[in-house]
Amino acid sequence: MMRIKLLLFVMSIFGFYCRLNAQTQPTTVTDIDGNVYKTVQIGNQLWMAENLKTTKFNNGKPIPKDTDPKNWKSLMSGGYCFYENTKSNATIYGALYNWFAVRSQKICPLGWHVPRDGEWDTLVINLGGIKRGFMKREEVETLEIGAKLKDTVQWLSPNIGATNETMFSALPGGYINSAGAFDLIKTDGYWWSSTISVTYGAYCRFLKNITSSFSRTNLSKTYGMSVRCIKN
Repeated sequence: MMRIKLLLFVMSIFGFYCRLNAQTQPTTVTDIDGNVYKTVQIGNQLWMAENLKTTKFNNGKPIPKDTDPKNWKSLMSGGYCFYENTKSNATIYGALYNWFAVRSQKICPLGWHVPRDGEWDTLVINLGGIKRGFMKREEVETLEIGAKLKDTVQWLSPNIGATNETMFSALPGGYINSAGAFDLIKTDGYWWSSTISVTYGAYCRFLKNITSSFSRTNLSKTYGMSVRCIKN
């Protein structure tokens, strides 16, 4: 009987701690431009539930905006643009940043950062996936992870499997490639990591409307892609 009472006591304390922890986590975060973002807790990670759209680093310095496609390939410092250079696209999908803006470690609000490749891995594992390195297994085990992450409104059909049950609300912001060409808005979403690839460019994650998988690749640092911040 004493053991049962002790177990119940421990469980009640643990439950109280979990509720307290959930209550103390912020539900929004604000960037230096005054943009307010929803947040979502997944496992022990607190993520932005919207794509970043800031035009300034968190020290107040402007991020250079480049609307000339010819400049993207040679841009070796931080830069951003809006998809098709249309500000209204940023309202929904956020801005597109090159990796050099990510590298600065100042693109996210204070107390937040661009996730490392391993932190994206943790998100995958929290949702039932397998660590990379077991690629054949990962393709099977992570098949529905993308469905759990994808917003159910902004993606073009078929948006396979999308449930957004995590409330991560991943958006299809497309990208701007090294040649300065915009592509894939409403069908694909690409998000930077802050980790350099051992072979080429830097690692990123992507989702597509034609599959429910959540994938990893490496692309040129001169691409412009979406950013999701994670709390320190």
